[in-house]
Amino acid sequence: MNNKYFLLRHGQTIYQTKKKDILYPWPEKTFTRRSLGEGGPVVLTKEGEKQIKEVVEKLKKENIDLIFSSDFFRTRQTAGIISKVIRIKPIFDKRLRDLDMGIFSGGLKENYKNFFTSRKQRFFKRPPKGENWQDVKKRLFDFLKDIEKKYKNKNILIISHGDPLWFLAGIIRGLKTEKEFLKEKYGRFYPNVGQLIIP
Repeated sequence: MNNKYFLLRHGQTIYQTKKKDILYPWPEKTFTRRSLGEGGPVVLTKEGEKQIKEVVEKLKKENIDLIFSSDFFRTRQTAGIISKVIRIKPIFDKRLRDLDMGIFSGGLKENYKNFFTSRKQRFFKRPPKGENWQDVKKRLFDFLKDIEKKYKNKNILIISHGDPLWFLAGIIRGLKTEKEFLKEKYGRFYPNVGQLIIP
């Protein structure tokens, strides 16, 4: 790798607390007051904001040169908190968006889970109008390839979501097979909300 990467998952939202059994709506343009109960996009909780403010203190010491972020509101909000402190304007890229779960978005997690017979199947089987893990992996690989081609010897912060960051970390570390990636699922390469990892 030409650059050093810092991977940050957005701060906590109500989809990790009150709505933890529900999948987030996707894309954000479909959000309605009725579906969210409060209107607007998915926002960080007070705890989520606190998590990111704590991460900023660590990032101050890392001499970050560039910030790339998913363009969803929760990642924009996360990037905004960091940007104000380290004074670097984020660059938003759609390839850093979370997994699109298609017709299951906004519904119960259990229904999405039951659509697959195994975790490995998620690499190849797509929910209607959605993505599989291979789709996400490909767009993250393309993103990283472009960044590596354009920049050298930079400290780069990437703000995204759980699955995309899991794939980015794995790609950076040279993982190749589905088995290798699955071994790290919810392991050292899968960040919790508000967690910073350096693969």
